[in-house]
Amino acid sequence: MTAQSDTLVRFLLPDAGVRGVHVHLDATWAEILSHAVYPPAAAELLGEAAVASALFTGHTKVDGRLSIQLRSNTAMRTLFAECTAAGTLRGIVQLADDGDAPRDLTTLGDDALLAITIENPGLDPREPQRYQSLVGLTAAGLDEAFEDYFRQSEQLPTRLLLAADGTRAAGLLLQKLPGDEGDNDGWSRASALFETLGKQELLEVAGNDLLHRLFHEEKPELLGERGLRFACSCSRERVEGMLQSLGEEEARAAAEPTGAVEVRCEFCGQEYHFPLTEFAILFSDTGVSPPAPERLQ
Repeated sequence: MTAQSDTLVRFLLPDAGVRGVHVHLDATWAEILSHAVYPPAAAELLGEAAVASALFTGHTKVDGRLSIQLRSNTAMRTLFAECTAAGTLRGIVQLADDGDAPRDLTTLGDDALLAITIENPGLDPREPQRYQSLVGLTAAGLDEAFEDYFRQSEQLPTRLLLAADGTRAAGLLLQKLPGDEGDNDGWSRASALFETLGKQELLEVAGNDLLHRLFHEEKPELLGERGLRFACSCSRERVEGMLQSLGEEEARAAAEPTGAVEVRCEFCGQEYHFPLTEFAILFSDTGVSPPAPERLQ
């Protein structure tokens, strides 16, 4: 089998009655990292969150986008990662002052919030259907927290391992199929094989090679694979919508010192320039305004 990078692979262990998703990123992860400089723990968490967002799109039906967000009032203000149905990823970390993210997420405090949000297209394109689930921060790592979440919310045994370093990010998710599918000790066998996998091996071995190395005795069946890449959904139209939602008076106040509003996308670094001379057109009554861009909420 050949090694694959920037790929999501869905697979089945038919005799064991177990399904799984594997994700491996390198160029995509490098592109995400290239737009900001993060301290080590924050970068590691961002890579794990990006991989998790992709893994979950292979586990749950997503027609739009799935995002993972962790917010707190401590050193790490926001961790955000998003994967779309088309396989595009983006993400950021926002830190307080010169701090770093904690290695133990339970130290973020009681007000910390970890959420998975799925946004699918609605009948009205300006009003997508949004579903959000809150995840308890009862474990030190993201993978353990999500493991607990799936076990409790879906009532199905689940294993999840996430890893990231400066050049690669990867993840593996296993879940027992519902009902009586698989033989009696299928989940035990799959879990035992999963336990032999370490984070370093997960990072070093990509794609089908890892699945063959771990599960060849279970005769894994590939259910499909999808390429992954970095892309940002920002656009001039979305920024215009944001300014219009602020209102002309507030936008003009922001533009007065320099004669223009400058907006820089935190995800991709794209800069948008709106001089005061264009405000008459921007805020003219032209009918339905474009939707404002998503905020990190």
